[in-house]
Amino acid sequence: MSTRRIRTPALAAGLLAVLALAACGGGGAADAGAGHTPSPGQAPHGYVEGAEETAEPQPRLVVADGGTGQVRVLDLGTGETTDVGRVPGADRAVTDGRFAYLSAGRTVHVIDGGTWTVDHGDHQHYYRTGPAATGTAEAATVTGAHSDSTVTALTTADGNTVLLDRARLEDGSVARRVTLPGGTAVPLAERLVVSTEDGAVELRDRAGRRLSALAETCADAEGTAITRRGAVFGCADGALLVSEDDGRFTAEKIRYPRRSSADRARAFSHRPGSTTLAAPAGRGGVWALDVRAKTWRLFDTGPVAAVSAVGAGGPVLVLGRDGVLRALDSETGVETARTRVLSEPVPADGNPAPVIQADTSRAYVNDAAARTIREIDYADDLRVARTFRLDSAPTHLLETGR
Repeated sequence: MSTRRIRTPALAAGLLAVLALAACGGGGAADAGAGHTPSPGQAPHGYVEGAEETAEPQPRLVVADGGTGQVRVLDLGTGETTDVGRVPGADRAVTDGRFAYLSAGRTVHVIDGGTWTVDHGDHQHYYRTGPAATGTAEAATVTGAHSDSTVTALTTADGNTVLLDRARLEDGSVARRVTLPGGTAVPLAERLVVSTEDGAVELRDRAGRRLSALAETCADAEGTAITRRGAVFGCADGALLVSEDDGRFTAEKIRYPRRSSADRARAFSHRPGSTTLAAPAGRGGVWALDVRAKTWRLFDTGPVAAVSAVGAGGPVLVLGRDGVLRALDSETGVETARTRVLSEPVPADGNPAPVIQADTSRAYVNDAAARTIREIDYADDLRVARTFRLDSAPTHLLETGR
């Protein structure tokens, strides 16, 4: 695997924009080919200045070595890696689909993966530019990240949410808008949905100012997700789904099954946009949440190191501490396939544990001990499609461009 170094984000400015996909209308592919730069006032729908639009997703992996602090971006199309600097002491990593947020003490380091998807509901736009280190911000350990075109909301371990200026991030710098104390916030339909420390759920503008309260509550909010049905918050008594339709926001509680003694879900993992979510259920099980059907299912799996759901009709992926990846039917919990993906078992106190990053056709699992990342075709009995061998430990793994 080749490695190339990019020391600054300047290369991004040299990339040409292309026309939007024909499905977006306006301008049409017949007017110009790839590499066409629209004249002022004639930018097609979906145009992003300074980025190249592509016909397909451009997935990349952001990989950080917890020992050396080395951070690299692996292009899954070319197999090349780009060195984007070091983050010594990184102990947590999250992504909003484009940027990676690596926490080290009271500092969050922002890495631009350089690929992203803009979802317009009935179609998507795919973009790429050069990966780069963007900057840092002071914050407690970041546990979740969600963005819209204006703000990035970083949920932190101290129970707050830090709002960053999204446009400034895209321009290559980090600027804090405001910190929301005692609130877990998710951007949704040009608003912020905020679950407060007293359990209230509020709508706020993107400056953090309160607009109204929703009827439902969410006690002890922990864990969030964005799906095509709306924003999901993990609550003490289940999940809260907040949806928007023509400017009207509604909230609905999806309660845990009665008589369930399993631990609650505290961290959701899923393919971006998917309406099926997965979460560990304490030490010995996995929750599967179907947002469309508004149902929970509990699977008795034994101890797990990582989980993820790939979407409606697809399996729930469960990585056991024994290093074996299993595919479970999302309706019944029946195991349909298994394969070993780790070189050695994950200790019970292993921190950080390996992760599963899933997209529309593949899943990626990091093996820090063996310095490898395995690409899994989850639709083909968990076949190992590719193995990426690195010269540093992939302690942290994130996928961008989804």
